[in-house]
Amino acid sequence: MGRFVVVGDATVDQMYFVKEFPEPGGEVNALRAVMEPGGAGGTIAAVLGRLGNDVEIATRVGTGPFSKLALKHVRAAGVGDGMVQVDGHLQTSSVTLIITPDAQRTMISAAGASRHLDSAELERKDIASADALVMSAYSLVGGRQREYAVQALDYAREAKVTTFVDLGSGAVNALRDRLISLVREVDYLLMNEQELYTLTGESSISDAVSGLNRHGIDRLIVKVGAMGSIVITPELTELVEAYDVDGVVDSTGAGDYYTAAFAHGIMKGYDLLAAARLGNVAGALNTTRVGAQTVLLDADTLERHASAFAGASG
Repeated sequence: MGRFVVVGDATVDQMYFVKEFPEPGGEVNALRAVMEPGGAGGTIAAVLGRLGNDVEIATRVGTGPFSKLALKHVRAAGVGDGMVQVDGHLQTSSVTLIITPDAQRTMISAAGASRHLDSAELERKDIASADALVMSAYSLVGGRQREYAVQALDYAREAKVTTFVDLGSGAVNALRDRLISLVREVDYLLMNEQELYTLTGESSISDAVSGLNRHGIDRLIVKVGAMGSIVITPELTELVEAYDVDGVVDSTGAGDYYTAAFAHGIMKGYDLLAAARLGNVAGALNTTRVGAQTVLLDADTLERHASAFAGASG
């Protein structure tokens, strides 16, 4: 399997399931409340590790029980922590999620230690020795973490390491079109439909893609929810149908499962459509359990579901 470096947040997700959102100044009782490991970086790294890859995660956490919980599944998946930094002053990053019965989420993020990931501790060999760099665009939002992320992308480009960047709505909203210059030379850029529109200021996929093409970005994976995902390159534009599952309870982390499975497929030598199919399957399976990293997905299970899916689609 490939060697991956993942740059992104490892957080604690505090999740509250409610019948409906409260009115301003109001109060509702949670039907259920859980605390689970989360964060795009942590989730992507954990899934890649479970799929049998050699993975290192570059993130920064605080001390105490939150840091242990944030890295619980990452470490259980065999992900290396040699690039994990520990901050003695700031708390581990956390996200509070309020989730309604239709699996819609409202999030409140506390960046904490993550934004202080220090590029002084990043060495060229850490990136150059990898086969692939997978990054959450939240790492590019600001502060020391942005310096680290930009440096990591530069090292990857110099060493011809394959790069994947997943955008995320918070990162796109924070950076808007400034994000384009940071990801222009990335090999695979992944986003959902709304992130594509926000990034480009367009209201249709064709216009948005044309806008990115003018900036030299021509290899995109656009996640379109219940429809699946769209693979866009200069040679093709093709929808890969969604993988339907019963009992959707929580979509937290589904996009990160997609990104991890897609990157796994590409580095295993699959073509873009097959890799997108793996992503669709992984993202769908993730929604059947509560928590961003709860679904334990190994390579054999992923391949089995994807093969059955491809056979049924064919």
